[in-house]
Amino acid sequence: MSQQDDFDRGVKNRRAVLGDAWVDRSLNNANAFNAEFQSLITRYAWHDIWGRPGLDHTTRRLLVLGMTMGLARWEEFELHCRAAIEGGVPLDKIKEALMQGAIYCGVPAANTAFKITMDILREAGRVPPPQPLSSASRAATHHTFSEPQLRVCVQGQGAPVVLSHALGLDLTMWDGLAAGLAATHEVARYDHRGHGGSAVPAGPYTMEQLVADAARLIREWGRGPVVFIGLSMGGMVGQGLAIRHPELVKALVLANTTSRYPEAAAAVWAQRIEAVEAGGMAAVADMVVERYVHAGFRAQHPEAAHALRAQLLRSDPAGYAASCRAVAAVDWTDSLPAVRCPTLVIAGALDAGATPAMAQVIADRIPGARLEVFDDASHLSVAEVPQAFAQTVSAFLAAS
Repeated sequence: MSQQDDFDRGVKNRRAVLGDAWVDRSLNNANAFNAEFQSLITRYAWHDIWGRPGLDHTTRRLLVLGMTMGLARWEEFELHCRAAIEGGVPLDKIKEALMQGAIYCGVPAANTAFKITMDILREAGRVPPPQPLSSASRAATHHTFSEPQLRVCVQGQGAPVVLSHALGLDLTMWDGLAAGLAATHEVARYDHRGHGGSAVPAGPYTMEQLVADAARLIREWGRGPVVFIGLSMGGMVGQGLAIRHPELVKALVLANTTSRYPEAAAAVWAQRIEAVEAGGMAAVADMVVERYVHAGFRAQHPEAAHALRAQLLRSDPAGYAASCRAVAAVDWTDSLPAVRCPTLVIAGALDAGATPAMAQVIADRIPGARLEVFDDASHLSVAEVPQAFAQTVSAFLAAS
């Protein structure tokens, strides 16, 4: 008979979670003493529990990691941790499960869990990049004294650089670039008002307010003039900063941004704001991911696309909607000739929101500005082509 019973259904789930090799070895090595036990756990654990619709397999995997941590069942923990990694569970999710365990299971348990996980990653050739905590490279987090308070992260030594993020994201968008630049520069990155760890004052916000935020941050830091690097909304702030506060800007990098939207865009922004106000970030997260990173990147880097969506979902809906109003009304084009500092403009050939043509307008209006277009990038070019982005920015910094 072709009809499956509960054992067959349990085996299917067991294979999906632990892999064929482990399951085959477990079932084929069953004997007259333990065969009934193997049948029991296959039917009741792997079918009745792992087959329940209430939680997806990734969530169940993470729960098992936490539970085996708490019980110090390290053989079971290693089995499920290895299976989770090989099964494509994002490392960020596994890390968060272990961090949660550090509080609820205790630091010694978390220490053992991190060691086992690192051993598995080492065997798989997936050791994460270094992130030393020495004073020269550690990222220190602060908040501005002035209000609304902005979260600021500072690292490195050398000439000052400020990084300003895109709409709906936060300062972690710059993790990779900041770590690279910190070898030769002191890098400050911050969360815009309404984002990340910064305050969320009542909206709507204006672009002038976002520019004023950047200016007071630099003044509090006391390291100006700075090289200001902004992407998308951050690039709009950079333009305004160089226009309104030229004494604070030594050089400017404007990535994947625009100085003005066409009139037709007003209705699109209004629809997005209405969607967020009615349905929260879940109403727009998928659409934003599709605009921020192109289809080829999403297919090749599903973990990065998943993390981007998760970050958007964590964004405060009120802060996001208030910031959308500032972005929609950006209008620096006629004032750009007043920018006198060295300027690099970056665009993605696949960017539908801040097109190369929009970037060309900025480059044409700012005296001496240079335009660089990345063929294999859409909007979030620092994530899509990180090496090319970093090399281009580093070369610009060296020449500025």
